[in-house]
Amino acid sequence: MNVARTFNNWRKYRQTVAELGRMSTRELNDLGIERGDIRSVARAAAGR
Repeated sequence: MNVARTFNNWRKYRQTVAELGRMSTRELNDLGIERGDIRSVARAAAGR
């Protein structure tokens, strides 16, 4: 994997973690996500 792709995946991961982290527990539940699952959801979104 090249450096640019790795960086973009990392950036997408951090952005997803930040966005989901700002959501309330109710909003996360509406999406079917528990607060403890945020990092794994972000990894999947970033293609890791």
